[in-house]
Amino acid sequence: MASKTFDTDAFRKRLEETQDFPALYMFKFIVPEPKKEEVEALFPLNEVIFKPSSKGNYTSVTAKVMAPNTDFVINIYQKAHTIDGIIAL
Repeated sequence: MASKTFDTDAFRKRLEETQDFPALYMFKFIVPEPKKEEVEALFPLNEVIFKPSSKGNYTSVTAKVMAPNTDFVINIYQKAHTIDGIIAL
């Protein structure tokens, strides 16, 4: 079960108001340590940076991606929200 629901319509509106695509888009997540590979799999063609928490229970995940459009970004977030315990920043 995902950590929370994802309001696609509100996010689409915010993206369209603040971004001009194509654009370099930074995805940032916090996930339980065992789930970091699931997040990495969302970005098979991109470098993914991991930073473990001080106790090692969680990992901060950052990926910079050239996003062609709003739908691309929304698709990644929809997939991410299926990962248990994920927090999107």
